[in-house]
Amino acid sequence: MQRATRTLVAALTVGALLAACTGSGGLDADLVDDWPALPSPGPFTPAAGVCHEADFADVVPLGAYAPVDCAASHRVETVHVGAFAGGQDDPPATGSPELRTAFAQCDDRASGHVGDNWRAGRLRLAVAVPSEPGWVAGSRWYRCDLMEVDTVEAAATVVPRTGSLRDALRAPSALRLGCQQTRTGRGGVVQTLVPVECAERHDAEFAGVWPAPDRPYPTRNAEWAPFYAGCRSVLARWAGLPDDGDLVFRSDVVVRPPGAGRWRVGDRGVRCYLWLSDRSVTGSLSGAGPAGLPVRTK
Repeated sequence: MQRATRTLVAALTVGALLAACTGSGGLDADLVDDWPALPSPGPFTPAAGVCHEADFADVVPLGAYAPVDCAASHRVETVHVGAFAGGQDDPPATGSPELRTAFAQCDDRASGHVGDNWRAGRLRLAVAVPSEPGWVAGSRWYRCDLMEVDTVEAAATVVPRTGSLRDALRAPSALRLGCQQTRTGRGGVVQTLVPVECAERHDAEFAGVWPAPDRPYPTRNAEWAPFYAGCRSVLARWAGLPDDGDLVFRSDVVVRPPGAGRWRVGDRGVRCYLWLSDRSVTGSLSGAGPAGLPVRTK
């Protein structure tokens, strides 16, 4: 009698389970077809919004990819990841239209990330691409990497930092370029610009960025003339001055274009500085107007 009771209970239990699998819950007896299919493997693409301890490299193999949280010490921050158009057998070469287009996109994204033109701060932007094996495997990404540097003059060094650069130039910041003291060489030509507090006496100040047209890099003195004219217009807007023939008698200008190598990859942003070659001042001359920068008679 006990054996018969156990058999009946077991049969009822199995029946209930089968009924549950075919009932109103939408399940059936096939336990495999109710699981979503796993996505098929695809080529590697790095992430944006992460940082990297290693120094910047313009070619990034998969084995060297080791992102860290931006709260940790790092040298590089990826602010955007874009994609090249298909149909290319090899990664784009330096100076190619594809790489210049990528740099232009990175330029825009980096400025949006920090809250102003990134060149207004002690920052450097660079574009990284996949290695050849990664390209063969189907990777078509480009990575927009932003770095803090110790100076925007020649021979700059990347500075390890903690914390993201997001909104770093949206408010007053130690990263932002400001007042400068020039160091001149033979013939009174400015060799270097050294950042100083505006409360200290100084003879130069960052005025803004001139977007140079997409032309070959200058190789002759006459080809630099548009750079000076462009920076003078930037200076006039910044200082609240008429952009006229008297401007050259109010102030000199220091022009800091990207180097030839950066020009080849698409960097067209020229840093422009007001330069008082005949005197020094305290305080900023931003918005100073004609009274603050009168026409010099000597």
